[in-house]
Amino acid sequence: MNIKKLAIEFGTVFTVALVTVALVTFLWNLIGHGERTVDWETSFSFAIMFGIMLTWTKSREIKEK
Repeated sequence: MNIKKLAIEFGTVFTVALVTVALVTFLWNLIGHGERTVDWETSFSFAIMFGIMLTWTKSREIKEK
């Protein structure tokens, strides 16, 4: 995989993870605590973590083929 494809893959995974975790934390706080807040620190942490891990896994998978 070249750098451009890696960046696109990372961006895609990062965006999906960020939106998903932000939505989950929003709903968790809304339902569980009655507050309309998003835990942005957790959202960005998970998005970065999943972005790196899943991009790395995909690049390793492509190299093996």
